Amino acid sequence: MLTEIKKHLSKDPILQPLIKNIILKERAAQKSVYEALIRSIVFQQLSGKAAGTIHQRFLALFDDNFPDPKRIQAIAPEILRAAGLSRQKAGYIKNVADFFIENQLIEKDWSMENDEAIIQQLTQIKGVGQWTVEMILMFTLKRMDVLPLDDLVIKNSMVEMYQVTEKGRALKKKLLEIAEPWRPYRTAASLYLWQWQDTVV
Repeated sequence: MLTEIKKHLSKDPILQPLIKNIILKERAAQKSVYEALIRSIVFQQLSGKAAGTIHQRFLALFDDNFPDPKRIQAIAPEILRAAGLSRQKAGYIKNVADFFIENQLIEKDWSMENDEAIIQQLTQIKGVGQWTVEMILMFTLKRMDVLPLDDLVIKNSMVEMYQVTEKGRALKKKLLEIAEPWRPYRTAASLYLWQWQDTVV
């Protein structure tokens, strides 16, 4: 599959040297959409090391390190704060737990849902934005054709590499046009752009 993806994306003359010179790294993913949402909220606006420490303290509050949604509903906010979560993040995590219980989503098979339907459903949760859901689509659900244009690294990399001058809505339209030939492997193209940016910084 990787050979097919590289062959397809290499048709783009600007992506081609990246694909030739970069070996994609594996990225760890959460076991479930629910756990990935919880983790993403913990990690918002924090360095990886600090967020990782808080996430481990948070998980230690639960049996088997699984953030059971009913337990989250019942747990006192002070306990979540003591684990290192801000009041806002504690509220967002409770929002996720409430939403997954109310909509019976804990055991949901997401494979039957298309990307846009998942984005529309999960961004109903206060504290969960489109970028967060796109990351879950890419790394937890392993969707092949996600293009996270709200990601500054992706946006800035494309602007730099393709010498894009458009602004505002015209910029987004132009980036979508550039990425159209990458279908159905825009996720892999995004991975190459992220990794390329890591090498040029």
